[in-house]
Amino acid sequence: MKNILVTGGAGFIGSNFINYILAKRDDYNIVILDKLTYAGNLENLIASEAKKNYHFIKGDISNKELVNYLFTKFDIKYVINFAAESHVDRSILGSEVFFKSNVLGTNILLEAARKFSVKKFLQVSTDEVYGSLDSDGIFTEDTPLHPNSPYAASKASADMMALAFHHTYGIPVVITRCSNNYGPYQFPEKLIPLMIINSLKGKKLPVYGDGMNVRDWVYVIDHNAAVETVFENGKSGEVYNVGANTEMPNIKIVKLILSELGKSEDMIEFVKDRLGHDRRYAIDSTKIENELGWSPKFNFEEAMSQTIKWFLTNKAWWERIITGEYQNYYETQYG
Repeated sequence: MKNILVTGGAGFIGSNFINYILAKRDDYNIVILDKLTYAGNLENLIASEAKKNYHFIKGDISNKELVNYLFTKFDIKYVINFAAESHVDRSILGSEVFFKSNVLGTNILLEAARKFSVKKFLQVSTDEVYGSLDSDGIFTEDTPLHPNSPYAASKASADMMALAFHHTYGIPVVITRCSNNYGPYQFPEKLIPLMIINSLKGKKLPVYGDGMNVRDWVYVIDHNAAVETVFENGKSGEVYNVGANTEMPNIKIVKLILSELGKSEDMIEFVKDRLGHDRRYAIDSTKIENELGWSPKFNFEEAMSQTIKWFLTNKAWWERIITGEYQNYYETQYG
């Protein structure tokens, strides 16, 4: 049995990973640490909470005493760090919380990993640490880091710290850098769920600038499989890019959603561009494909259709987020 501390497990990607992994493995004992900030939703984990190898603790990764206590109580020997403030717009409005969670929090986890001799520390990162591309080029693991937002800078800082702990102390660190995710349980402030929900509510769909900012989109279930693959087989000190070779401008995503829902493109409203908005991201996943055998399994159009259907059939979930009721779930379960 592997005792694994999974941080940020109530967020979009973390909760999808936990539901995915606990549905297929009983040799992982999962200890979830999540602060339950606005983006942490314990309702995302309803499918897993009755399992014997599921343990949830509400808390902050920057709380050194709590982190050390959990390592001792559960004999933690593995860490998967999903915990992060992740919304670029929020980091532009106020960066301090991003550096506290993403940099200081990661440092505290790494120090605990060193103290308690962990066997694997997986740092879940983002392609945004590489900066922006022009119309050509692609991000490889050797691309120099050039973050352009406070969020991306905080994640780049955490990555460099993790690699420094590997080099200096021999901590068995691996890093994944993934492109834009989409799928069930994504918080409504993000592009795809925001456009779906606004369409359903008959509201305007705000699109930054000219809508031609390009991202590589990967279905969250494919990302889950990549994290599992790197956790099990990734080499210490290595970085693995995770992408789906699905570059697409934002405006195409928005129009696809409107088409799927039978809505008019007149609902699109172009708004003032985000400060420092990166123009294009593109991920080269050759390394993880060749060395570890992972590749994306989901077709973009089919997975997007599944995602839209999920939001259609889980209206109560996102309505509880909009009203704020979802934040009461922890108290009803653990209060």
